[in-house]
Amino acid sequence: MAMETDFNEKSSRIKPKWRKVAYGGMQPGFDDNYTDESFLEDMVMNANVVKRDMLKVMLDSVSISQYLCIVTLVVLVWTYTLRSTINENTLLLVDISLLGLGFCVLLLTADMLSLNLLLNYALKISFFMTGLYVLSPIYHTLTRSISSDSIWALTVSLIILHLFLHDYSGSTVKAPGALEQPTFMSNISLNASIVASLLIASRLPSRLHVFAIVLFSLQVFLFAPLVTYCIKKYSFWLYLLFSLVLMAVTLAFAYRLHRLLFVLLLSLLAFITLVCPYWLIRLQEYKFEINGPWDEAKLCFNITE
Repeated sequence: MAMETDFNEKSSRIKPKWRKVAYGGMQPGFDDNYTDESFLEDMVMNANVVKRDMLKVMLDSVSISQYLCIVTLVVLVWTYTLRSTINENTLLLVDISLLGLGFCVLLLTADMLSLNLLLNYALKISFFMTGLYVLSPIYHTLTRSISSDSIWALTVSLIILHLFLHDYSGSTVKAPGALEQPTFMSNISLNASIVASLLIASRLPSRLHVFAIVLFSLQVFLFAPLVTYCIKKYSFWLYLLFSLVLMAVTLAFAYRLHRLLFVLLLSLLAFITLVCPYWLIRLQEYKFEINGPWDEAKLCFNITE
């Protein structure tokens, strides 16, 4: 009897082994926040940190610089039109030229050229231009009761909002063969640019001016991202050459308008293309991430329904 009593006392004094469980409450003999040496065995440091290459980041930043130049060209055309440097006939000629060039790029970069695709594009463009021409008298008198200072301030605010919310990695409209739809933020960005275009158009002297400038603006804001997306998908080096030419043309027009604008635009392009990638590379050195069994479970598949 005495030996059995001693054995029971020893077994009762044996401390139970700690187990790593997610649920089940406090384990007897251990504090609620207790962990042993096995808890950190599965810890992984910097598992998802991507080592970035400076040249790769600079090439990726070209899309931002390119679209900034596109928006700058639109603003320059607005300025020249408001100053009567560009008349409505020249604007219409530019509209037709841009429409033809964009149409050719879409057809040449499409995976399969077909008569149905050609007719589909032509039908949509004709409906688009007809509706815009019918609504031009309304746009012409849209902001007659609003002061010009309010129009300029609201236009600048909308263009800044457009640049901040624009999707620089995709297109504002669904490209042919693309699986992903435009994001919600890109739609807000597109709406902001359209409203800014209408505000500028309402300050022009004639309805034909309004039709020409709104058509130009919508062609650029709607279809320029689609055209550049198709060029990039077709050939990245062709896309890079197109971006460099676009930057040079924009800087030339900015220099012609005002030298200070040229300096500001050149500094901004250098900041986006050179300084920001360098900052990103340097900041990666200070990134510290730990992962382990305490992390929440993540789905490893895409939910399509």
